[in-house]
Amino acid sequence: MLLQRLHHVAIICADYQRSKHFYVQVLGLSIVQETYRAERDSYKLDLAVGDHYQIELFSFPNPPARVSQPEARGLRHLAFEVKDLDACLTHLERHQVTYEPVRVDALTNKRFTFFSDPDGLPLELYEK
Repeated sequence: MLLQRLHHVAIICADYQRSKHFYVQVLGLSIVQETYRAERDSYKLDLAVGDHYQIELFSFPNPPARVSQPEARGLRHLAFEVKDLDACLTHLERHQVTYEPVRVDALTNKRFTFFSDPDGLPLELYEK
């Protein structure tokens, strides 16, 4: 097969410190490496999602807004697999993160919900 696995997902944020707090403190992702690139006035934060995938969180001066509703053309959303959806929802509530009502996938019979990151990027929690 030509493609082996997903290597990383890159996200550009509007407020680096706010997004860093959200992904590290609220979602619990681990920092692999943080780099400041002075020539670009930009941060690059490598985040581990479990031990399989990595998110690259970038900051750039004045990034343009992008349509991010789940049904817009392009990237639809990022989905994270979780063991216990109810525990994750309680955790989100403690951090005042709102989420949609829990739904059940008609094909897999698994529960899931959507919420947004600080820039409105749609994120999904999908119960294992």
